Order: sequence, then C-alpha cells, then structure tokens
Amino acid sequence: MNNTTGEGMMMPHHHKMMMMHMTFYWGKNAEILFSGWPGKNNTGMYILSLVFVFLICFLVECVSHSQLIKPGTSNLAAGLIQTFCHAIRVGLANMAMLAIMSFNGGVFLAAMAGHSLGFLIFGSRIFKKSPPPPTNDYHLPPMSTCC
Repeated sequence: MNNTTGEGMMMPHHHKMMMMHMTFYWGKNAEILFSGWPGKNNTGMYILSLVFVFLICFLVECVSHSQLIKPGTSNLAAGLIQTFCHAIRVGLANMAMLAIMSFNGGVFLAAMAGHSLGFLIFGSRIFKKSPPPPTNDYHLPPMSTCC
C-alpha cells in the first residue's frame, strides 16, 4: 500500500494521524502541552491537567504582582531579581498560552479562573491593608508593557 501525502511524499505507516481542533470544543479527550497528556478517556488526568493550567496562570499573577525588591537594594541585585522574575513570568505565560491553544473549553476556563483568582489575591486592593505604594522601579511592569 502506498501511503503518500497530497504532495506525493511518503509517510511511514507507524505514524498516527492526530486531529487538531481549530475551534473551541468541550470534552475530556484533549492533548494539553505534552504528547499523550492527559490521555484519552481518563477523567482524573484531565482534571489534573486543568488544575495544572489553573496553577500556571495563578503563578503568572503571583509573579507579576510580587514586590521582592526592597528599597536600598543595589541596582545589580534589583536588576537580576527583576530579570529572573520576568523570565519566570514570560515562561509560565507562554506555557499557559500553549495549553489554551489546545482549544479545549475546560482548559480555557481553568486559565481564566487561575488568572482571575491570582489577580484578585495579588493584584487587586481587596486584601491590601494600606493604600497602594507610590509607583517605583521595584516591581515588574505589567505584561502589556513588557511583551
């Protein structure tokens, strides 16, 4: 049997054709971030993958709104801390984006919930006891200005 593509290129018989969704769909049969994960017909692993996406997005907000640099820190130390936090934030945000590109509705909702709860806890004034500090260079800029 001749297994060829539309251009006449030979395709090995051992490769499985994988359907990739290009629109949102609902269901637990999804591949998120890694080949074969969470697996077909495995509700527990699907729920674990949703928790994983939720935590990634929650951590993006945590890192985005953390103020790890104290006044008086040297410029070198402050710059290194900012760079490390920026790298972590961008890496996690890109991982969340790739998970959302599975076009699974549950993954999208988990990401939105993670970002929302993370912002509520770390970015909003709801849990702040004092007025917001004056703007300074001791925290990371918002994602919209860095990328």
